[in-house]
Amino acid sequence: MSDETHLPGLRSDNATGSSLAGFVRRHDRDRYQTALFASAARREALLALYAFNYEIARVRETVSEPMLGQIRLQWWREVVDAAYAGTPPRHHPVVVPLSAAIRAFDLGRAHFDRLIDARERDLDDEPPASLHALEEYAEGTSAPLIVLALEALSVRRPGLDATARDIGIGYALAGLLRAMPFHARSGRSYIPVDLAEREALDPAEYAAGHSSPALRNIVRRIAEAASRHLHAAREHRASIPRPAIAALLPAVVADRFLLRLRRAEYDVFAPALAAPDPLQIWRLALAAMISGL
Repeated sequence: MSDETHLPGLRSDNATGSSLAGFVRRHDRDRYQTALFASAARREALLALYAFNYEIARVRETVSEPMLGQIRLQWWREVVDAAYAGTPPRHHPVVVPLSAAIRAFDLGRAHFDRLIDARERDLDDEPPASLHALEEYAEGTSAPLIVLALEALSVRRPGLDATARDIGIGYALAGLLRAMPFHARSGRSYIPVDLAEREALDPAEYAAGHSSPALRNIVRRIAEAASRHLHAAREHRASIPRPAIAALLPAVVADRFLLRLRRAEYDVFAPALAAPDPLQIWRLALAAMISGL
């Protein structure tokens, strides 16, 4: 399919496409901005993927008990089933364009399954046992989405899988650190148990939103893991084809947040970190221009 082909329900000049773009812009500013650097037709498919990702990522916040979350995730599994079966999509502002993108660009089914399965972890309030377990969660909730974005951009190179994985993990870990104040207020924790025990973290201080030497050390360890993955991805940037850049730009967002976090001495509750980066779109533009991550 050529870049000039638009997907039904995804046209940016009709009501559905416009509302989809607005939806992603409101709820996932980072990915919305990265999608702007794809060609118009491919951008529409990226927005559908990112809207779907937001829908499954927010399931935990919209249900009162795990069983209801399981039902909601199963609903999305059935949506994906229908798209691959070729049956008419349900009338839903995300389902219609998502189904169109799946069919138009022959997106890999297994990646959707991995994303939905990984979100089941959100329904369990137990924190991950180790940093390795947290990295596995980060991979499952982020890397398959990057691979799907690459497929929507018609970039299918086995060698890019490792790059997508590293960027996915790095971006997701940075995102979990950025969301830590929200999780603390919500009574949730993605802090690895082994790190919390090693640093003798006081759960009450974390829940109250108070920084401490123990929490800063834990945050530093997670941030360093994120940086290692992003660095590994950059080692392969010379072989990244230009059409793939829009899918990989989340690396730029993660890198910038990790820099700001270091400057805040790993205090995730620092007020300055709550403000979005006003120059982010320009940083993305520069990275897209030079094909750099």
